[in-house]
Amino acid sequence: MQENTRLTRGMAALFALACGVIVANVYYAQPLLATIAAAFGRPVADLGYLVTLTQLGYAGGFVLIVPLGDVVDRRALVLRLVAANVVALLTIVFSPNYATFAAGCILLGVTSCSTQILIPMAASLAEPASRGRAVGIVMSGLLLGVLLARIVAGYVAYWSSWRTIYALAAVAGIALAAVLAAVLPTQARQAQPAARFRYVELIASLARLMRREPLLALRSVYGALAFACFSVVWTGLTFVLSRPPYAYDDAKIGLFGIVGVLGALAAQSAGRLVDRGHENRATGAFAAAILLSFALLAGGAASLPLLVAGVLLLDVGVQGLHISNQSVIYALDANARSRITTTYLASYFVGGAIGSSAAGAAYAADGWPGVCAAGGALAGAAVLVWLGTQQALRSRMFER
Repeated sequence: MQENTRLTRGMAALFALACGVIVANVYYAQPLLATIAAAFGRPVADLGYLVTLTQLGYAGGFVLIVPLGDVVDRRALVLRLVAANVVALLTIVFSPNYATFAAGCILLGVTSCSTQILIPMAASLAEPASRGRAVGIVMSGLLLGVLLARIVAGYVAYWSSWRTIYALAAVAGIALAAVLAAVLPTQARQAQPAARFRYVELIASLARLMRREPLLALRSVYGALAFACFSVVWTGLTFVLSRPPYAYDDAKIGLFGIVGVLGALAAQSAGRLVDRGHENRATGAFAAAILLSFALLAGGAASLPLLVAGVLLLDVGVQGLHISNQSVIYALDANARSRITTTYLASYFVGGAIGSSAAGAAYAADGWPGVCAAGGALAGAAVLVWLGTQQALRSRMFER
């Protein structure tokens, strides 16, 4: 394909599928920790730390590899990362000991960052009038991969073994690489490529980009607060569902992710709102939805309908705001979309880490009400930032 290829619906669906398949690799281990630990004769705590390292590898790939998408052929970069991802999966499948397994998992995390090259690639190929919808479709695929990975891994391991899910993922990766090689444009970078930075200068340019684009900084704050709220709930949810009156086992807790899937699908409308010029109102509405979700969640300790409704509304708000953010920031600078992705997602995952830590501390201090209070405070901060932005915009309008 040529460089002027435009993003069709079929290509957008392929990008979404690719992101879902790749990001799922990072999360397969989470419901299988006890089984994998027993297979290697290790305490479960060791596997818990390894999941953290895998996710840090994923985040590290954002900073160290994703910016290269602005200065090299994105198609070649994606294909190499997918190939390395398959190597990591096969290393895990045939790992004879824990050390080999650990090395494979960390490599798996780093090479899964290709998802964050595919997203700005889709944004570059999409027509400006439909860029928000395209990003929404691709982001929904990525989120579905995150949410469905736990469910699929649990059931595959139950009927076979924990290695089987990684073997199936390797086969899927090989098939995906073949399809992407045939479909992706031969020059999947912007029409006017960025200057050939030296690598150190490229990484250093991230801070300058944040200073130069105040809208990127603002959207990074929204993203960090939204993902913090998401992490607060999904970390604390395991605590409340595993205790009375629910007392669910691991399988039932994993199935609760289906609620998150429904929220992800409902959030696709966010991209359309941005395409119609309603990004500001959409941001306020999604931030308000997150805040309202904690009012429902607070009653969820003893009411399953309230808990389900709260999680559903939370996921709509968080994913809607995330899609709105990305639709806006990808319109800032076509020559820096990969670095824009890096700076935004670095903030996003810092927010997630803050949310996870806050959930543990809040639950230890005051149980589920404490978790909801912590999440409500973070959501309230997002609403306040939006209100403050509206005030600043009105003041600027009156000055004119």
